Order: sequence, then C-alpha cells, then structure tokens
Amino acid sequence: MDKKRKAALWMSWAVLSPTILWATYQLWPPDIAGQELDILSFLILMSIVAFLPIIVNETPVFFIHGISLAVFLSYGIFMEMILVQAVVIALLIKLRVGIQDLFRYPINSLMFMFVSFISGSAYYLLGGQTGAQAFSPIFIAQVVTYSFVVCAVNHYFLQFVRKFIYKKSQPLLSTDFIWEIFTTSLVFPVGLILYLLYIELGLVALFYVGVPFIILSVILKLYYASQKVNSYLQEASEIGHQLTERLNVGEVLNVFLEKITKMIEVDYAFIIDTEDSQGRLKCIREYRQGERIENSGKSFSIGSGVLRYVYENKKTLQYKKKTQWKHLGDSFMPEGAESLMAVPVIRNQKVVGAVLLISHSKRAFQQYQLILLDLLTAHLGVAIENAKNYEKTRKENERCSLTGLYNYRYFEKQLTYLMNTMNQGRLDRVSLILLDIDHFKLVNDTYGHQAGNEILIELAERLRNFIGNKGTVARYGGEEFVIILPNTGKRQCFSLAEGIRSSIAQKPFMIQQHIFEEGSIPVQITASLGIASAPEDADEPLALIRHADRAMYTGAKKAGRNKVAEYAK
Repeated sequence: MDKKRKAALWMSWAVLSPTILWATYQLWPPDIAGQELDILSFLILMSIVAFLPIIVNETPVFFIHGISLAVFLSYGIFMEMILVQAVVIALLIKLRVGIQDLFRYPINSLMFMFVSFISGSAYYLLGGQTGAQAFSPIFIAQVVTYSFVVCAVNHYFLQFVRKFIYKKSQPLLSTDFIWEIFTTSLVFPVGLILYLLYIELGLVALFYVGVPFIILSVILKLYYASQKVNSYLQEASEIGHQLTERLNVGEVLNVFLEKITKMIEVDYAFIIDTEDSQGRLKCIREYRQGERIENSGKSFSIGSGVLRYVYENKKTLQYKKKTQWKHLGDSFMPEGAESLMAVPVIRNQKVVGAVLLISHSKRAFQQYQLILLDLLTAHLGVAIENAKNYEKTRKENERCSLTGLYNYRYFEKQLTYLMNTMNQGRLDRVSLILLDIDHFKLVNDTYGHQAGNEILIELAERLRNFIGNKGTVARYGGEEFVIILPNTGKRQCFSLAEGIRSSIAQKPFMIQQHIFEEGSIPVQITASLGIASAPEDADEPLALIRHADRAMYTGAKKAGRNKVAEYAK
C-alpha cells in the first residue's frame, strides 16, 4: 500500500473511531459498577481465543465473536466494542506486525467497530435488551439476527478491504462467506450458552464454556492448516509439471516467478543467476510488491550476507525477523525486509543461482513453505537445464524436423509480429489456441516412442488440413501445439478449437511402428485446448500465451481433459 493510502487510512481511523465510541456511549451507556473482575475475565478469555484463529484464503477468522456475544448480551454494545478493540491491540502485538504493515491496526479496528455498531444497532431495533433476561423464542430470533448481521458485515467489510486496498476482487457470495456462515453456526451457539450460564452461575461459566471453546478453535485451526498444506502440495506438483514442460528459459523463469508469488504471499522475490566464472551474480527476475520485473540487469559481486551463505554452503535459509540476519551485513536486502527464505539453484552439484523470497512482516513464512520452495527450486534448476539444452540444440530453421510444422522460434516471431501489427492498428485482433495431448506419456510408455512420433506427425497433418489458410499451425514443444489466428474473434476461435478437439477424439490414430506385433493398430487419444484473444485478454505476446496456457491447464486439464477452455479474467 502506498504512503498516501496509509495516511488516509490512519486519518479515517483517527476521526471515525472516537466518533463511533462516543456515539455508542451516548446511545447505550453501560452499567458495569462492581463487575470489573468479570469484564477482565471475559477480556482474558477473548484474548486467548483471538490467538487461535483459523485462516481462510489468507484471511484470519477470529472466534472472539462467540465470546463477544456473551459480553454484548451481558453488558451492552459499548463494553463489547471496548473489549474487542483491546483484543485487536493484543493480537497485533502478539503477531509483531512490522512497521510496513502497521496499517493493519486501523483496518481491523474500524472493521470490528463497524461490526459491533451495526450488529448491535440491529439487535436493539428488534427490541432486544442486554443484561439478565428470560429465554424465549423472540430472544432467540433477536440473537440469530444479530449473529447473521455480524457475519455479513464482517464478510463484506473484508471484501471492501481486498478490493480497494489489496486490489483483489472476489465474488460477493464466495466460498469464504459460506465458510464464515459455517463457523458462525458453531461459534455463536457456544457464545449464547456462555451468556446463559454466566447469568445463572457467574464467573465459573467461563471455565465450563471457555475450555471447550478453546479446544474447538485449536481443532479447526489444525484442520484448516492440514487442508492448506495439501492444497500447496497439489499446486506444487502442477507447477513442477508446467516448469519441466517449458522449453524456453525465459518462460521457465516467468512461470516460476508467477506461480511462486501466488502460492506464497511475499513483498519481494528475486531469482539470482551466476553471471561469470569470477562469481559475479545477476538478478534475472524480480517481483516487487505486485510488479514483475524481467532482466533488471542488476549485476553485483557475491560479497557477504545471505546469498554468500547460500552459495558457499548449498543450504536453504529461513529467518523470521531482521535481527536474525542483519549481522550478515547484506546490502542486497530491500528496505523494510523482515522475514526471508533463500534457496540455492543447483545444477551438476554446483550452485548456479538462488531464489530469495522476502516479506515486510515478521514470522511471515512457515517451515512447510520453505520445504515447498526448496522442492520447486529443484524443479526450476532441472527445467532451466532442460530449456538451455533444448535451445542450444534446436535447429535454426523455421520447421520442426519431425512434423514439418513451423517450430517454436517461428511461432514466437510470428506472434510478436502480429501483436505489434495489432497494437499499431493495422490488425483488429489475434487469437491463440494452445493444444496439449492428454496422457501422452502413457502413449509412449505403452506403444513406444516411435509410435508417439507417428501420432505427432499425423496430428500435425490433421491440424494443418483443418486450419488451412485461416492461421498458422506450429509445434509449441513436446506434445503441445499452437495455432495463431489473425483477425479471428474469441467465439470463432472457440468454435475452431472445439472442432479440432472433436476431430481428434472421434477418429483414432493408426500407428505402424509400435512395440507389439507387425501391422497397424488404432490408438485413441484426446487433447485439451485453451484459447485466448487479443486485445481483450492481453496486449503483448507473452501474456496471450500465458493466458491460453492457464485456460488449458485450469479450465481443460483440471476439469477432466478432452475439453476446450477459454481464458476468463
């Protein structure tokens, strides 16, 4: 977040928070004489529960609303608001939020104030009262309404924060909202029971209800953590697959940087390469607070610090805060850096580069994230080596020697030319179809690689005949093909892609050079296709390729294969 936004946020908090507190006190003054110990006990219980949130889509869901319900029903909206604000302060102190992220305090403070004020007002408008009162259907209806308003206001305030502060948009009715409703259905009944027992038994009720409440928080937190780790592992597997499929070093680096910065929330990411035999280093990819920078050209000596340790010891590093690594005297680190992870890129038992992830927050990274980064960096090293070997040995002519199609080099030049032509206003649009044969490795393993080559050759011929003079067909690499369609809109492109998919799936491929007995045999294959169009989906070649690739893997491969998917923003 830029300085102007932070300043505006602090100004808003400085004006709104005392105004809301004053208005709340004037409208509903509390009566707490002689209840100081009880209120302190509630505060302690709320603080303990606040330290055990679960994380939903990088957003903490605090279970303090259950305890705050009992406080609200017992002492009114003002005391509930004060206790929640105190817990917010305690939580941020516990998290040791760095200077760069101090703006989280006014955000959370205002959010909980609005939640308290709006939900409490709704309760009072329905005729609800605080303090000891009879248990009745009307009372239950009032509490349920209060609970739903808390859930809704909290969710939509978070939506507002994501959109206008973090620039991330989500559907209003997302899975996060469903999850919040679920957690609310668990939390608020416990809060209601705590209130009823507190009215009857006094402070001992906090022990009877508070202990199970804390246990419930721990169980749900552990459950979500395990789910998140599983999700990370699945995503890491897919990223590794995508990296090893890329046959261009630049694409490998771009895919790695894009995927890793989406998987792990960071403020900075650097991919470092060894520039020469003297050990000078070069930053070949950067990610700075949401912006990717290619080939920044920064060249520097290894010097001292984190990178020197990684290069010399061939080991990963993880630091939770600046005080743990600043003694290394690392001038490479950006201002405000706190947590960091550094992993070496190793090829042929030699460190040839490093990946560095940095956050402004203390304790930003978990141990399992370091393990995943280490795993993906190993994939990166292999993928870069494969890509370099491919680029070194690839023929310089424009045709693929196996299929007779245009090769990747020609495709890249042709796409760049067409995109430039379009950007200059001499072409209306450019569409792209990316095609990948499903389970092609299984074909090779079953029938032999020569049979696989026959399928590639026949598929190339089918694509050439199907497209004709509508566009350019090229072999993208491996079992992937790409089709450039100038002056073709997305709807027409989708129709062509669907025709290609259908023709592949319906007509088997006849192969001669298989590992079984002599004679030709039919082999049934399918393909997954992704499409993207410029200028609506992208305005530069790499983005158009990336979006078609994403459509293919996300919309077609992950959806069951043998499908056509179009890129959607």
